[in-house]
Amino acid sequence: MEIETIRTESEEETILTGEQFGSKLKKGDVVVLEGELGAGKTEFVKGVCRFFNVEDLVTSPTFTIINQYVGETPEGDSITIYHADLYRIEKQEDLLQVGFDDMVFTHNAIKLVEWPERAFGLLPDSYWSVKMSSNDENDFVRQITIERHISLHA
Repeated sequence: MEIETIRTESEEETILTGEQFGSKLKKGDVVVLEGELGAGKTEFVKGVCRFFNVEDLVTSPTFTIINQYVGETPEGDSITIYHADLYRIEKQEDLLQVGFDDMVFTHNAIKLVEWPERAFGLLPDSYWSVKMSSNDENDFVRQITIERHISLHA
């Protein structure tokens, strides 16, 4: 399993790292984003969306739980990107009510999931993991660790 660690020193560098990471993604991929509040997860998602030429304003779906964006692949095909923020989820029924299970297992979209520990086992076995941590001394310095997890059963 290959692990990549990147240090960014500004919001724009975090967005750029997300944009570069976007080039690795394809339809069906799930990306779990881990990190404390303010770690830069949504900035990273903005970069992924920028890679796919999403024209909508990319914001955190803290209250809506799931945002949906439509972008374009480098080949010119349309692609749907789901951005889920599970911070306010307290039980599995909450996820089912917002259609998380249908969204996360759709094969024709990219799914970006913040706070994956609140998914109550509703994530696939194969996924990308993006772990973000901030530097206590400088709010803009981030360490981003990217790892691909592939199920042996996939």
